[in-house]
Amino acid sequence: MTKAPFATHDVLNQSPPFWDIDLFTTDAPLVAAVAANGAAAATAELSDFGKHWGSAAMAERGRIANENQPKLRTFDARGNRRDEVEFHPAYHELMAHSAHAGVHNSTWTMDGKPAGGAAEVVRAARFYIASQVETGHLCPITMTRASVAALASQPDILAKTMPVIGTRAYDPGFAPWWTKRGMTLGMGMTEKQGGTDVRANMTRAERDGDGYRITGHKWFMSAPMCDAFLVLAQTKDGLSCFFMPRFAPDGTVNAIHFQRLKDKLGNRSNASSEVEFHGAHAELIGEQGKGIRTIIQMVQLTRQDCAIASAGLMRSGLAHALNHARHRSVFQKHLVDQPLMQAVLSDMALHVEASIALVMRLCRAFDRAPTDAGEAAYVRLLTPAIKYWTCKSAPGLLYEAMECLGGNGYVEEGILARHYRESPVNAIWEGSGNVMCLDVLRALGREADAALAVLRALADETRGLPGAAEAVASIGQSFRRPDSERIARLAVEKLALLAATAALNQVAPKNAELFAVTRLAERHAGMYGAVDLSDADQRALLARALP
Repeated sequence: MTKAPFATHDVLNQSPPFWDIDLFTTDAPLVAAVAANGAAAATAELSDFGKHWGSAAMAERGRIANENQPKLRTFDARGNRRDEVEFHPAYHELMAHSAHAGVHNSTWTMDGKPAGGAAEVVRAARFYIASQVETGHLCPITMTRASVAALASQPDILAKTMPVIGTRAYDPGFAPWWTKRGMTLGMGMTEKQGGTDVRANMTRAERDGDGYRITGHKWFMSAPMCDAFLVLAQTKDGLSCFFMPRFAPDGTVNAIHFQRLKDKLGNRSNASSEVEFHGAHAELIGEQGKGIRTIIQMVQLTRQDCAIASAGLMRSGLAHALNHARHRSVFQKHLVDQPLMQAVLSDMALHVEASIALVMRLCRAFDRAPTDAGEAAYVRLLTPAIKYWTCKSAPGLLYEAMECLGGNGYVEEGILARHYRESPVNAIWEGSGNVMCLDVLRALGREADAALAVLRALADETRGLPGAAEAVASIGQSFRRPDSERIARLAVEKLALLAATAALNQVAPKNAELFAVTRLAERHAGMYGAVDLSDADQRALLARALP
C-alpha cells in the first residue's frame, strides 16, 4: 500500500519580506530632507549605503545579534579576573560595517575638529538607515563619535587617541587601545543614589603621579567592551571628568570590575553594565570641578543621535506596515485601499516625514553651529525639545505599525516587536522627558535673547501656516509664566511641533501645511488616523513614503 504524502497548504495573501531594497532612495522624505539641508552631493554614496543595509544579509545579522545576547565572563576557568563581555559574531559584523562607513567618526577631522560642510547631515542619514536594521550596536558607535567633543577639553589626550578613533576599522580585540587598529569609547555617569542627579555621585578620584586612581561604582555604564570610558568622579574641587582606559599604561588590565549586565526590555544586542572601580587608573579631562560642563559636550551629541535613531525606528515601522498593507487583501481589497487603513497609514506617514525633516534640520544646525551663532542657539534650545518629542513619539507609532500587521506584527519572527521594545530607550537614556523639558527652560533662562531669536526665526519660517502664529504666541506666554516648569511639557511639545512644521516647510510645503492643520491649528487626536485628510492627500503621502 502506498502511503499518501503529507500535504500542506500553499501560503497565500502574505506580504513579501521588506529587504533587498535601497533604504535611502525608497525613502523620498529622507532624500528630500538630506538635499534641503545641504547634502545633495552625497546621494550616490548614501544610496550605496542604503542598498547594503537594506539587504537580507544585514537584516539577518540584526536578528541574530538580538537573539544571542552578550554574556559577561567575570572570571576565567582558573579563577583569574577577566571582566570581558562576549558577543555573537553578528554583533561584531554590524559594528564593522558601521565603522567602515565612518558612522562613528565621520563628523570629525583626523585632528578632532568638526569636519564641516554637511558632514553631520550625511552621517545622520547613515545612522538613521542603520537604526532601521539594528539599533543596539549603535550605542558604542554614537558614544565614540560623541566622545571627541569632550576630549577636545584635553588636547593632549585628544591628540593621542584621535589617530585610533579616526580610523574606519573595527578591532574587537581585548588589548590596550594604543595597540589597536580602531577603538570605541563608552560613558559612565550615573550611580545608584543619584541617577540624573550626577552631583550626588560618590565615586572618588585621588591623584596618583601623572594620573588618578578612581574608586567607586556606576549603576549604568555602556558599553563595557569599549576601549576607554569617560566617567565622572569627585575630586577635592568637585565633580570632574576622566578618561578611563580598559588597560593601564603599563599594559595590565585596569581595575574595572563589571558586576553584571543589565537585563533590559530592549536594546538586547548591546551590553549595558553595572561596574565597580577598585583604584582604576584614569586621566583628567578638562578642569577639576568642571566635569558636567566637559561631559555635556558628549551628551549633547548622544541626544542628537537618540532623536535620529527614533526617527529611523519610526520610518522602519511605517515602511513595514505599508509594505504589508500593499500586499495583504481583506474583503476583496488591498489593506492600503481600505479607507480606515489609508487614514491610519497616511497620518503615520505625515508624522514620520515631519520627524525626518526635523532631525535633519537639527543636524544642519550642528554642521553650522561652529561659525553661526544663530545655528548654535538653535542647537542649544532645540536639541532637548527635539529629543523629547521625537523619542517619546516612537513607541506609540511603532505600536500602531504592529497593529497594521495584525498578529504578524506581534510575533518575534518579524522586526516590529524588536523595534517596539527598542523604542523607549531613546527617551529614557541621555536625559528623560522631564530632564529635556528642564534643559529647554535652562537654555531660555541663560540665553533669553538667543532663544527669542530662534523662536522668531521659527515664526518667520511658518508664517501663514494654520495655527503657527497662535503656537508661537502660546509658547512665548508659557515660558514667561512663573509656573513655567509645571506646564513645561505642554510648551516643549508645542515648540517641537512648531520646529517640525518649519523644517518640513523647507522640504515639502504642501505636507507642512497638512502637518500644521492637524498638529498646530488643532490638537492631534490620541490615535493615528483620527484626522480628516482628503483622499488625494492621503494617497500622495503614502506614495511619497514608499514608492
